[in-house]
Amino acid sequence: MTLDLSGQTALVTGAATGIGRATALALAEAGATVWANHLGQHDAVTELRAAGIEPIEADVTDPAAVAAMFETLEATGPLDLLVNNAGVLLKKPFLDTGEDDWAWVLGVDLTAVYRCCRHALPGMRARGRGAIVNVASDLGFLGREHYAAYCAAKAGVMGLTRSLAREFSADGIRVNGVAPGPIATAMVSPEHMSEEWMAKELAIPMARLGTPEEVAAAIVFLLSPQASYFTGQILGPNGGSWMGA
Repeated sequence: MTLDLSGQTALVTGAATGIGRATALALAEAGATVWANHLGQHDAVTELRAAGIEPIEADVTDPAAVAAMFETLEATGPLDLLVNNAGVLLKKPFLDTGEDDWAWVLGVDLTAVYRCCRHALPGMRARGRGAIVNVASDLGFLGREHYAAYCAAKAGVMGLTRSLAREFSADGIRVNGVAPGPIATAMVSPEHMSEEWMAKELAIPMARLGTPEEVAAAIVFLLSPQASYFTGQILGPNGGSWMGA
């Protein structure tokens, strides 16, 4: 099955590395015009530019920066597709998780999703079409000790996704999510995580880390016409993690 997104314009947040980068490249390969949001990672987006993807710098936790980013996009034409991917991970015992920690994680992982949707949806509604994919995590379902802020934020992303899907379906807009399991990115890798942590991550039926490209494939599918009857869904490229070991 070939996914054709020719004539569609997409924005991917947090697109310099990992799932965001893989998604931007996959969308471009499918024929979309792609904007790759990043936070000053100019070296990392060089490859994206070489693939015909346009980098756009903005801190998604800054309302003014997000507003300016969408003004730039709207000046070039309508936005058809949005992927809210930017995210951070914090490991900390709950009783050591301070107000600043909580605000930081929820600001990047949840409030930024709200903010970008708020800017994208009016134009989509006016045109009677659009598709959004929000990147959550299997930990939003499963929970994990010492990751309370992250788990709460990702559960919030899934709730927001379903709410928006109900509210904007009549406007021709589909809103879905992906909740990846353990994926081989800089955020989740043996270089940054303890052996104990990695053992817990790999205690799943497929017993391996997924790849960013595997998650990107699910995202591109949800944005494509082939997913025209999907809305309010949370797909789980997770190696079976929801089932346990």
